[in-house]
Amino acid sequence: MFFLHSMNIYVSNLNYRVNEDELRQLFEQYGEVTSAKVVMDRETGRSRGFGFVEMTDDGDGRKAIDALNEYPMGGRDIRVSEARPRPEGGGGGQRRDSFR
Repeated sequence: MFFLHSMNIYVSNLNYRVNEDELRQLFEQYGEVTSAKVVMDRETGRSRGFGFVEMTDDGDGRKAIDALNEYPMGGRDIRVSEARPRPEGGGGGQRRDSFR
């Protein structure tokens, strides 16, 4: 039996107006997209300028990375690479406002 391995892709330098549907449509040109997420700031509700796309097949994911890295989208050249796994224990350190 043959199993496809999915790929999680990190997309940065996004225009703050790019939404998840636009991100999904861009990557769907290269294969099936499982999810597309633009990361939003919790306090302001605005885009943080990066996101993640998960593709069903890692071969399609690699094609998308090769084709879309430095691709112009919304007036900016997006940066596309394979996402690194999260470190054990989750998140990224202390919040700056932890003394409130």
